[in-house]
Amino acid sequence: MTPNQNNKNIEFKHYTVMKNEVVDSLHCENSDKIFVDCTLGGGGHSEEILKRISSKGRLIAFDVDEDAIEHASSRLKRFKNISIIKGSYAQIDSHLKKLNINKITGGVIFDLGASYHQLTSGNRGFSFMKDAPLDMRFDQNQEFRAWDIVNKYNEKDLANIFFMYGEERFSKRIAHAIVQKRPINTTKELNEIIIKSIPYSKSKIHPATRVFQALRIEVNHELLNFENTLLKVINLTDVDAIISVLSFHSLEDRIAKQILKKYSSCRCDKYAPTCTCGGKLLEIINKKPIVASEEEIKINPPSRSAKLRIAKRV
Repeated sequence: MTPNQNNKNIEFKHYTVMKNEVVDSLHCENSDKIFVDCTLGGGGHSEEILKRISSKGRLIAFDVDEDAIEHASSRLKRFKNISIIKGSYAQIDSHLKKLNINKITGGVIFDLGASYHQLTSGNRGFSFMKDAPLDMRFDQNQEFRAWDIVNKYNEKDLANIFFMYGEERFSKRIAHAIVQKRPINTTKELNEIIIKSIPYSKSKIHPATRVFQALRIEVNHELLNFENTLLKVINLTDVDAIISVLSFHSLEDRIAKQILKKYSSCRCDKYAPTCTCGGKLLEIINKKPIVASEEEIKINPPSRSAKLRIAKRV
């Protein structure tokens, strides 16, 4: 039985973070333009977009998670102007080409990171709170798993991943402990190794949090895919189209901030006699990221880490 089949009887739980703020940024009321939801997830943002656009408008939504697609397809079945694509948004250009779409005329949203359903599904291996195989794949058809990283990467590479993607200051110590205890097959085993390998702390953050985040990012190539796709989207969007990025940790937000800032001004050498880059391609809408309201954080505490950055194509 596949992991996806095991999840068939598990209720799909998903909270849509900053739903109104994200969709408000698109200014899509009664619009007949083309919009893209790069991360369909539970379908909350997509549903709100579809409620607002006209019947002539169109939404293209991407996801690699079969559980998410099955749930969202059922949730959104009443709408006829949506195309759900089982595929990575990293190939957004080729997928849009297949749909004969040359430009995204309305806007694009990114809702980054793992969903609540993925994090709480018992057998997906995303959480250190539940014992499961070391998996962490968004796309269950992908062969590369967290197990491969934990058991095959050398000590130096493990430490680098934990430090870069998890910002874990005890990365070297944890990597050394992992290599000494191989093979490691479950989240429970890994969690116990991490706890035993670092000093006791009164921090509210669980000691395994950063390592599990780093493994998830590496398994799914999250940061690389996001960076490459955001660069593609800048060229795929039409004038006045909106790009909205909802991120949940500093690494994602840093990438969004740096790229949006770079393309909001001339990119030529400051000593160049004339501009050859074509000038700025974006206008930044909010210089400081928009964060969740206190009311939303009370309802869904993980919302406290969300940051929304918005830019307009010019």
